[in-house]
Amino acid sequence: MLERLEKHRILYVEDHEDTREMVKIILGENEFDVITAATIEDGVHLAHDQHFDLYLLDLWLPDGIGLELARAIREVDNETPIVFFSAAAYETDRLEAMHAGAQAYLTKPAKPSEICRVISSLIEFNEVVHNTQHLSVC
Repeated sequence: MLERLEKHRILYVEDHEDTREMVKIILGENEFDVITAATIEDGVHLAHDQHFDLYLLDLWLPDGIGLELARAIREVDNETPIVFFSAAAYETDRLEAMHAGAQAYLTKPAKPSEICRVISSLIEFNEVVHNTQHLSVC
């Protein structure tokens, strides 16, 4: 089986620097290339200018709520998975995230293995769906 030469790219938007760096290290050790941003504005620019395999978003950011960022991403990219990773643990938070276009919602704190499992599963599923859509029938 051929190995993937490029790492999967993740945009992680989180305003707390310690959390941002910790998650970047954890995901980096699991062969992900993580690009980070601390604001919605920076996240929108990166999402519009670069390709990512997954978006990992905090719910509460200094310039608004992550739901706004998810909606902005969905305006230009309706396929790439979005995962919220937030301390907001109410069911309404989860439902609002799903309505904004997210595929998953993880509550902080989460085990590193759980973060990696969810991210890997969503990226793999998205690749299978994307590759299946491009298969031609003989």
